[in-house]
Amino acid sequence: MPHLLFGGGAIDAIQPNLLSLQIQPDEGISLKFSAKLPGTTMQIRPVKMQFQYGESFGGVSPSAYETLLHDCMMGDNSLFTRNDAVEISWEFVDPILERWKSDGDKGLAFYEAGSWGPSEADAFIESDKRRWQRL
Repeated sequence: MPHLLFGGGAIDAIQPNLLSLQIQPDEGISLKFSAKLPGTTMQIRPVKMQFQYGESFGGVSPSAYETLLHDCMMGDNSLFTRNDAVEISWEFVDPILERWKSDGDKGLAFYEAGSWGPSEADAFIESDKRRWQRL
């Protein structure tokens, strides 16, 4: 960080902010950050703000397919892609597919489903002194 607001012993207590998006099956968002405890001393403590769809709204959310089918039957096309956007997308994707067809899997990194991904992903992010956050 370019400027440290809290000097002295508080430096060691400050952890990086962390924004986590939980996709499935328990959709939600959490934000972890450091906050100063009330009072005259400089004490920093990590705090967490959390939102879970299931806890906040109760019940089970409809699946993505249920939502799309319902919107289709109701004539709501707001979740559907327009034709011109689909055509432009294929203009982008077609050269990638052609390259895969000619080069095969050369240069691709494979990994087991359910794993944290290939070691190449770790090497890529660690090349500038970052790391994946295990949740």
